Amino acid sequence: MELLEINQNLRETRNELLGILKRLTKDELNQRKDSLSWSIGQIGQHLFKTEEVYVAAIKRGLKNNESSITESKPLDFLLNRSKKRVAPDIVNPTDDIFEADELIEKLNQSRRNLEETLNNMEDQTELSRRHFVHPVFKNMLLIDWVRSLYLHEQRHIRQIEEIINESK
Repeated sequence: MELLEINQNLRETRNELLGILKRLTKDELNQRKDSLSWSIGQIGQHLFKTEEVYVAAIKRGLKNNESSITESKPLDFLLNRSKKRVAPDIVNPTDDIFEADELIEKLNQSRRNLEETLNNMEDQTELSRRHFVHPVFKNMLLIDWVRSLYLHEQRHIRQIEEIINESK
């Protein structure tokens, strides 16, 4: 999958997420089903924290000038919500109370940082030739890091939709 197509998927997925968040009240954003579940606001925080960590990983991976022997990974399994995943501590949300505008701004900022990183590359094909170690998926091409962002976000959009439907 080319970066152009990935960027389109990133935009469409983020627009879908922001559209959902803009319609929610503060209470809807911060309501938790139980103490073990995340609120929609916490999911949003998890998403911008993940994007920030990914940008840092991509930058570090680009500093390695050696071509990678790592192959592209299939990532569509990320959309399978029947298998629960445990987030690494670094991207776990806090118990903060969120306002939609604040959350949307943090998501917009993390996306601007990603776009700036990708747009400032001299040769974007380096994403397919460099890798960085992912905490869950191990050696992963940088292009797969970028692609997994929108898949991960789509997974959490489904989770948000489930939360909204359950609260009706």
